[in-house]
Amino acid sequence: MNQSAELDWSEGAVPVSVRFADSYYSGHDGLAEARHVYLAGNGLPERFAAGFRIAELGMGTGLNLLATLIAWRDAGIGGRLRYTGFEAFPMDAASMARALDAFPEVRAAADPLLDAAARGATRILTHDLDAEIILGDARATVPRWPGRADAWFLDGFAPARNPEMWEPALLAAVGARTAPGGTCASFTAAGHVRRALEGAGFAVSRAPGFARKRHMTAGRMP
Repeated sequence: MNQSAELDWSEGAVPVSVRFADSYYSGHDGLAEARHVYLAGNGLPERFAAGFRIAELGMGTGLNLLATLIAWRDAGIGGRLRYTGFEAFPMDAASMARALDAFPEVRAAADPLLDAAARGATRILTHDLDAEIILGDARATVPRWPGRADAWFLDGFAPARNPEMWEPALLAAVGARTAPGGTCASFTAAGHVRRALEGAGFAVSRAPGFARKRHMTAGRMP
């Protein structure tokens, strides 16, 4: 049985994992962070094309997914954005809504995700989104996933607090499930993470980080 997220709240609005003692997104501006790290870090929205698939380690509040969906709509791409989120400790619908209320633009797009969370559903299908949420330990679920992603959002909690999410074997599975020319991006610039991604086949670079973080990681699969 999957365990739910255990939360505290920083300054009343930013969710913090009790289990990992880490926040789900930057207190400076989680939406701006999503756009800087996960969208720009993966060369989006410029790379969007019909059938584009995102995969994410650590779906959390759904903020990154919804920021991407807004960018998809703004780009005017036909058809559905495809998304797969791997999540071991799902957040309940009320907590997701509380977190997303801080970002009115995102909250306006969130009802299908929140409705699914309230029903315990793991599939969301709308006119422009086809999303699946795969529950469980990513070390087991990613290697079994039959899909391939055009872009990965590597958004587990900090490596020092959640080392399992950054193990070389898991990142190798990410590399094996990346389409040719696909990309990955993460807020962390930890050296062992960069080396593991290089071992997984990515050409890895450091890029300017968001807010107080000096650097982040971006990778591209040849």
